[in-house]
Amino acid sequence: IENAYVHLEEITPKRAKTNLEEHYDMAQMSKTLATIEVHAPIEFDMEAAKLTDLYTPEAYVYMKRLEFKNMLTRFSDDMSQNDLEKYFHVYHELDEIQNFFDGFSAKEAAVSFFEDAGTVYGLAVAESNQNVAYLTCGGFVTEGYLEEQAQKLCDGLDTLVTPDLKGLLKHVRVTETKNCIDTTIAAYLLNPLKNEYTYDDLAKDILGQMVPSQVDLLGKLKIKKAADEKPEALELLACYQAYTCIAAKDQLLEQLEEHGMKKLYDEIEMPLVFVLADMEKEGVRAEKAELESYGAQLTGRIAELETSIYEKAGETFNINSPKQLGVILFEKLQMPNGKKTKTGYSTAADVLERLAPDYPIVSEILEYRQLTKLKSTYADGLALCIAPDGRIHSTFNQTITATGRISSTEPNLQNIPIRMELGRLIRKVFVPKDGYVFIDADYSQIELRVLAHMSNDKNLIQAYRQAEDIHAITASQVFHVPLEKVTPQLRRNAKAVNFGIVYGISAFGLGEDLGISRKEATEYIERYFETYPDVKRFLDGLVKTGRKYGEVKTMYGRVRPIPELKSGNFMQRSFGERVAMNSPIQGTAADIIKIAMIRVDQRLRREGLRSRIVLQVHDELLIETWKEELEQVQSILATEMKRAAQLQVELEIDMKMGNSWFETK
Repeated sequence: IENAYVHLEEITPKRAKTNLEEHYDMAQMSKTLATIEVHAPIEFDMEAAKLTDLYTPEAYVYMKRLEFKNMLTRFSDDMSQNDLEKYFHVYHELDEIQNFFDGFSAKEAAVSFFEDAGTVYGLAVAESNQNVAYLTCGGFVTEGYLEEQAQKLCDGLDTLVTPDLKGLLKHVRVTETKNCIDTTIAAYLLNPLKNEYTYDDLAKDILGQMVPSQVDLLGKLKIKKAADEKPEALELLACYQAYTCIAAKDQLLEQLEEHGMKKLYDEIEMPLVFVLADMEKEGVRAEKAELESYGAQLTGRIAELETSIYEKAGETFNINSPKQLGVILFEKLQMPNGKKTKTGYSTAADVLERLAPDYPIVSEILEYRQLTKLKSTYADGLALCIAPDGRIHSTFNQTITATGRISSTEPNLQNIPIRMELGRLIRKVFVPKDGYVFIDADYSQIELRVLAHMSNDKNLIQAYRQAEDIHAITASQVFHVPLEKVTPQLRRNAKAVNFGIVYGISAFGLGEDLGISRKEATEYIERYFETYPDVKRFLDGLVKTGRKYGEVKTMYGRVRPIPELKSGNFMQRSFGERVAMNSPIQGTAADIIKIAMIRVDQRLRREGLRSRIVLQVHDELLIETWKEELEQVQSILATEMKRAAQLQVELEIDMKMGNSWFETK
């Protein structure tokens, strides 16, 4: 640096010379910072620094906390042994298990059946964090016996703690008035961004303790195989799960209180468990013959598309192969804008959708993709899910989505496509049992109504109050045309902006949706915010709140952390901003539908009706309704869904009846 400065006039290019001349002091400082000081006055003992036995119990705990998974595999098997295990008791024999139940007198306990894929391996009970028992299933100790004893035990408890209340309800009856604590749901509310809520994570995050995980105990073995090959490890696993439940429950409840979510937990999430448990048990009837007919329709149309695609391509090829498809489209047929990657041309959906209007073969390929997915996922997949009772018993999850929405798995009944006719037809498969009809009740534009309320935008509130067609009113105000002269196209554009604003849509995204330029899309959004200025202030305020506190909240206090807002990556930050704008709205809508489900379910039971909720799809409830209760159920739905929340604009529902799910839409 010093020598370069002496020869400043000789430095090229000119920019480098100017920078060094003007910022020589910074160059010197940079050199100082980058120079390693080899004569620092630090006392150093080489012998003391030598690494000896790395694989100690202390090192194991430290590396587990840091999640050095590869390093953990190098420790001996007994290193994960924990002092907690001295409090664990495992009982195999019928007499000792019966003695345990006979001597049990605690009024608070963690209780959970340890099972996997429908097979029960035992029952874990933690009276306290220093008295944990695992009662194994086998021989004379049958599942029915354990269920009977667990029922008596639960009946005598004042407080029931469990990692999975919905799972427990498959084995015992628990009244909704009992004080129940589901540690998984509590952990989910405190951090909804996690993929799973394991007992070892609960111990680490809430208790500050390191306990062996399922992988530590079982390795890569599945539960079923571990039951045969590592039964003792499986027993420890069940004990650790029960231990963390009872040990963490007080702190979980305290943290919920601190974060303002105790009411959300008590009044929405926990009562919802009972509703979902009943929905899973009830299931929804599926006609196998109708499903086979539907599959045949798909097969026929897929064959037609294959023939047509091959004719237009001039040869046969594997339509499902992106590599072969890319060659056909961009080399043989010379279509524009082909983007070649290392593995061939991109044939992603967005690429093909841009080509489809001009090339019939492309639109047929897109339809072919949709139909083959429908066939594998629904026509073939659903047939495997029909239980012996003729019904499909989906699993409804409340700890999966970050926004609080309920999700459906095994199978997913919330993702049935409705935009294409053949997609909608799958709903014909779902029918009510004899003597019943379906009533489908769907919230109308709930997220837009929530936006109007939360933003307190007087113009948007007034727009909802003065007429039913919010999209036509928005089109009139945004595009400055009289309401009676709003064209269908203007209404479609306004609808796209209305819903796009809820999701924090960008000008680019809106332009893609409407097929217009980014400039036009920008103008649409600007006009929208001129029309509804308080919406703009509200959304901007959410982003500011997210940046300041690292989270946003729904109307009911549900927290959505947004770490992306602090990211150094522009795309991540932009995503975080959209999440900040959307989560309070979508999350509030999710909370409202949960409240409605709870109230509808409670009314149906309280009034002694046969009718039951069998499906929930985002803003929609499907009720299997006994025909003689038709008017009563319609009245309950209208009352409880509309009154689920008190907003500045009324909640509205669309209600239809039919002899299949298809007929209700």
